[in-house]
Amino acid sequence: MLLPLCSFGHQPEGKRSHKEQWIAQKIAYLTEVMDLTTEEAQVFWPIYNQAQKEKREAYKAVKEAYANLDKGIQEGKGKKEIKDLLRQYTAALEVTQSIDSKYVSQYERVLPVEKVAKLFIGEETFRRQQIQRLGKK
Repeated sequence: MLLPLCSFGHQPEGKRSHKEQWIAQKIAYLTEVMDLTTEEAQVFWPIYNQAQKEKREAYKAVKEAYANLDKGIQEGKGKKEIKDLLRQYTAALEVTQSIDSKYVSQYERVLPVEKVAKLFIGEETFRRQQIQRLGKK
């Protein structure tokens, strides 16, 4: 199985952090579900990694905007300030939602549309499997 992201410093399986193991599992799962060839993987994964980086940054902004909104409410801020904080929160949410749309066209430049669709199905399936697995612990 091709593991196209990073080598994780050539650490044995037992020495990897939980996050590294999870990422490796996700990569392996998506590679298999999408049935990526070596050539496709070489061009796809750098684009995907950039999208994931943007998503992490966007989620961080959502988390911060949420905390600011919650704090504003808890502190009894005025209507105008709450409205501004709410606007900042919803704007941050919109950014996270727009990332997938932005990258679909980039994925379609390097992969057949069926494989792009399998990416999104695979991500959701993997996410659900992880939630189920955590629920069984």
